[in-house]
Amino acid sequence: MKILVTGGAGFIASHLVDRLIEKGHEVIVVDNLSTGKKENINIKAGFYNADITNYEELEKVFEKEKPEIIDHHAAQASVTISIKNPVFDAKTNILGTINLLELAKKFNVKKFIYINSGGASYGEPIEIPMNENHPINPLSPYGISKHTAEHYLQLYHKLYNLTFVALRYANVYGPRQEPGGEAGVISIFTDKLLKNQQPIIFGDGSQLRDYIYIKDVVDSNILIIENQEIKNQEFNVGTGITTSTQEIFDKLKKILNINIKPIYEKERPGDLKVSSINPAKLMKLGWKPKYSLEKGLKETVDYFKHV
Repeated sequence: MKILVTGGAGFIASHLVDRLIEKGHEVIVVDNLSTGKKENINIKAGFYNADITNYEELEKVFEKEKPEIIDHHAAQASVTISIKNPVFDAKTNILGTINLLELAKKFNVKKFIYINSGGASYGEPIEIPMNENHPINPLSPYGISKHTAEHYLQLYHKLYNLTFVALRYANVYGPRQEPGGEAGVISIFTDKLLKNQQPIIFGDGSQLRDYIYIKDVVDSNILIIENQEIKNQEFNVGTGITTSTQEIFDKLKKILNINIKPIYEKERPGDLKVSSINPAKLMKLGWKPKYSLEKGLKETVDYFKHV
């Protein structure tokens, strides 16, 4: 199939592009390289340096390539930036998604796969782990914008019979995750420890997160792309297991055999105390996380040692 992957120069989607090409699919990457890296893009993929907020740019890509499937990973993904600049956040995450939906409708795309953030959309949990029916109570503009796009998916299905699937990710980690800015703590901690520097822990380190390895996340996308019977639903992609920020730091310190203490600073606005999502619905369709946290951390550390 011909698959258009937005954000395909980024951490998560570049791994997906690699796997899709390995499996024989034709892949088109759309990325404005604002956070992604050109060197992450598979040389066998077509590439367009285009912004999802620019309808005219996107339309030219669709007219030329006519993709059968869209896998939409491109996003403004920083909670902090969303709080400082909610207009920019909404423009990218809501209006950018609408542009893609309009073009999916116009060019008869067979399936639209949308990537959401489980933790940011659900907000503070009422139950742990959270399933797909958990109330939506986001604590940041980012969480609001990412969930708002799901309403458009449902609407375009009702109005135009557009087939969609929304995947709600837990905290994804692994090779290629950028340690700068507001990346996941695993890449930040690993980078700092390898440089013999003290990482910062916001709060007391007791925050709990559900960490899912990149290869397991890619597997979830492959299942949705290649199984046409899976459609018009939302699925959590996580482990349902919580690990504290302090535990992550301690595990990485042990793997690296480095004795460094972190710096503790006050909590950031919009950060959740607990986030864990229940993947049971997707597991019933044959997907399951294959990587333990220990195995995933070791592969991630090994990558960072050699970049």
